[in-house]
Amino acid sequence: MMSSGTMQNVGRLVSKMVKVIVIDDDIDTVEVFCEYLAIKDINVIGRGYDGKAAVDLYDKLRPDIILLDVMMPDYDGFYGLAGIREIDPNAKVVMVTADLTSDTEKKLRALNTSAIVYKPYEIDGVVDTIKRIATEPALLTQ
Repeated sequence: MMSSGTMQNVGRLVSKMVKVIVIDDDIDTVEVFCEYLAIKDINVIGRGYDGKAAVDLYDKLRPDIILLDVMMPDYDGFYGLAGIREIDPNAKVVMVTADLTSDTEKKLRALNTSAIVYKPYEIDGVVDTIKRIATEPALLTQ
């Protein structure tokens, strides 16, 4: 059995290895979020501001996890998630939304999202979600 100190070191090692892309139409949100993730030893390898950028960055950078806002003008998170699923059905995508409607949740579940984080969120909760999803095995497509 590992000591709590050993477990913390394993947690840090996992987070340092995790490569993340952050997508949100609010530039300030992206900047603050990326800075906080860096403080928590999570490697942000890309950032974007709409669903089209999410697809392009995913295809180019192949992160471990992508954090993707749902509601964005022009190319929204549904567009981004669907495009990422075409590239990699097993991609780990965390959708971030303030939309609490069951319709939105059903659409996200139908597109096989890895997790949904509801705004306003606790940043530590998002970090915990990233770490949890990073250690889960890839989804198996039917």
